[in-house]
Amino acid sequence: MSAERTLVLWDIDHTLITIGGLSRDIYADAFGAATGQAMRELADMTGRTELAITSDTLRLHGIDASDLVLDTFGSALAEAFLTYEAAIKERGRVLDGAFEALTVLADRADVIQSVLTGNMEPIAIGKLKAFDLDRFVDFEVGAYGMDHEERPELVRLAQKRAADKYGEVFTEGNTVLIGDTPNDVRAGHLGGARVVAVATGTCDAALLRDAGAELVLPDLADTPAVVRAVLGRADG
Repeated sequence: MSAERTLVLWDIDHTLITIGGLSRDIYADAFGAATGQAMRELADMTGRTELAITSDTLRLHGIDASDLVLDTFGSALAEAFLTYEAAIKERGRVLDGAFEALTVLADRADVIQSVLTGNMEPIAIGKLKAFDLDRFVDFEVGAYGMDHEERPELVRLAQKRAADKYGEVFTEGNTVLIGDTPNDVRAGHLGGARVVAVATGTCDAALLRDAGAELVLPDLADTPAVVRAVLGRADG
């Protein structure tokens, strides 16, 4: 019998990459295309799903977040992202150590890598592809920002998708979520995954510990330390 594999679920923004502050511009363009209005205010984005952000942004403008409007907004977001691809490559970057960590874990037979992200699926794929990181993850078993408003539900969804594809059971014992916000920590704890928090975004290590993170790394620069943290054991 083959050894049990670990399902590794990566957050994207401020964990693996940054896109240079372009998110608000993308949302503004999409909001205008979807509603015919100028976006005056953008809902809090930190560690939240695209579904929650779009719903709250619509409500901030007095617009009912119906399924039809949300679908229109989502399609507009995907279209707007395409127009910013060149700018993302120019202004964005891969965060220190992310490429190396993804590479090493992708070479391990006991690891399946995917994403758990607030981004909708085409944007998640586009962001990683822009920096040649898409080849390291299995997008089919990931969970995305239009799948559910709440991140803990995304953990359970990714585990089910991985179980359906690979014929293995994924639980808190063999699932690890890597992210940079208290919402990532909460998602892991409530959704059924260990959490490795990284202080690479706007939340410092103390805030992540206060949120309940058992393990906080300053960044992904120390590849052996990242691998040990992800696998939850001393080898790596």
